[in-house]
Amino acid sequence: MLIATDVWVSALIRRAQMAGASAVVVRKGDARAGAVLVKAYNTVERTARLYAETIGLDGDRVWIQPHPDASEGELDAYAARQADYDPDIWLVEIEDRTGRHFLVEDVAGA
Repeated sequence: MLIATDVWVSALIRRAQMAGASAVVVRKGDARAGAVLVKAYNTVERTARLYAETIGLDGDRVWIQPHPDASEGELDAYAARQADYDPDIWLVEIEDRTGRHFLVEDVAGA
């Protein structure tokens, strides 16, 4: 069973802040079951990566990068399209000197 999205997002933001990063909810979705997008911005290199939540075969959260080589503008456009398609989606942005995402679940390709 997955925990409520608002609780999970709060924990992600807390992890990032405790490590010295800045994390904010840019778009708030359904509190119980909204999907989440996490945008990790590297403040030194001025690059961004986007992580999209999916559910693995075992029922656990797994994270993928839908566009691993895209520019920040392309990632923002992807997030906007997803929000148009799914009004329950959350968007969390994290700014960190090394671009860490602070996800503790499996990240595909990592």
